[in-house]
Formats: sequence, C-alpha cells, structure tokens
Amino acid sequence: NKKTLLSPDLDKNVSLVFVQMRIVCKDVSAETVYDVLHDTPYRRKWDANMIDTYDIGRLTVNADVGYYSWRCPPPLKNRDFVTMRSWLPLGNDYLIINYSVKHPQHPPKKDYVRAVSLLTGYLIQSTGPSSSTLYYLTQVDPKGSLPKWVVNRVSQFVAPKAMRKIYKASLKYPEWKRKHNPQLKPWLYPEQNSLPSVDPSALTLQRADSLENIDESAANEEKQRGKGGRGRAGVSSVDTDHTLILYTNSTR
Repeated sequence: NKKTLLSPDLDKNVSLVFVQMRIVCKDVSAETVYDVLHDTPYRRKWDANMIDTYDIGRLTVNADVGYYSWRCPPPLKNRDFVTMRSWLPLGNDYLIINYSVKHPQHPPKKDYVRAVSLLTGYLIQSTGPSSSTLYYLTQVDPKGSLPKWVVNRVSQFVAPKAMRKIYKASLKYPEWKRKHNPQLKPWLYPEQNSLPSVDPSALTLQRADSLENIDESAANEEKQRGKGGRGRAGVSSVDTDHTLILYTNSTR
C-alpha cells in the first residue's frame, strides 16, 4: 500500500522534502511505542542511521531541546539538527513534535551540514490494549540540492525500513527496559528529569535561509552502488504506507 507523489518538474534536484508514513504495530501498545521514541539510551541500540544524540536541556515538563545527527549515504555529507521537542499524552494516544531552533552553545559543526526540521511529528494511536498505529510526518530542508536518487532511496528503502525498525524495537523494549533502569521514564514522570533548564529567550527559530546550502546534486549513484549495491528490500508482515512529496528549487 504505497503511493508516491512527485513535483511536476522531475528534472530538478530536491531542496525540500515532505514525508508522511503510517505503520500498524501489531502486539505493541501505544505506550510502549511512545517510550521507545523517548528513551535515548535504547535508541542507540536500534537506530542504525543515528551518529549521535543527546538532550541539551529542558524548557518545561513536556518540552526540551536536543541534538541529533544522522548518517547520509556516501558521498553526501552527514546531517545534524538542533530541535525543540514537545510531547503530550492524549488519553490513550500520544503526540511528539519538533522543529529546528538555534542554540548559542550548539552552532553548526565543521563536519556536518546543519539541516532544518520545519516540522516533524509522531502520532501514536491506540487500537487496543496491545496494538497501535504509528503515524509519522516530517518536512525537512536538508540544506542542499540533493540528487533524485538519494531521495528515491530514502523514500523507497530508508524511511520504510526505519518505521519497521521502530516496530521491531518496540517488540523488544519491555524486556530491555526491565534490565535498564525500569523505573526511569522522565517523559512520563517530570520529577525524574535532571536536565539543566534552558532559558527560552536564548533560543530562536532556525530559519533555513540563514544556513549554508551545499550543492550535492552531482553525487554519483553508480559509485555508491559499487560499494555494496542496494540490496533487495526485505518482506515484512507489518502494514506500511507512505506518501512522499518532493519540492524542487522552482516550486518552493
């Protein structure tokens, strides 16, 4: 159940990406998926695309600022983000959203391209005591003109695979958590949060036009294939569907 929508100008390289996905999580409660998306030590176990992540500080009982860097396919430069995140339980459902901000003590790094999350969110909807549906939406400016083969790879392989990884990680989380600080869940119990406070006046909205654009449109797909090939996508029993919309330089 997969559909892809492209901008009319298919000859242009991509400068803004919108991805919307859904995955049905059988045998996993909404609360468990919510915990998995919050638990930073556990994320290091299952998020293979992540290079580093850490919390910078807290704003309120349900909002913080954090750093995340992720691995791009060679020869592209790796990307990183500084985002403000907020979360909210909605009865049996849960919502997590973030967008990019500038923090004076965490400027762009030399070996990374500072990308911009215009808006990213997860909605975890309970469908029963031990089942749920995870919705994911993101609109990102990667700060560069990406070749279409990169975006195609992300949409057809990387993004669906990442959603399946969240599902599989959620299946294993209860057992892992029992052995790793089982009572520690500061996203549920704010009194456990030991992060330093962040002064909101120190933060400003990260505007894409204030960052350097990197032209990577000439990145060669054949060279990347020669380093190991693309491989066949695995078959999963998890139902997924997604919509991908690509905005080119001419349509922003």
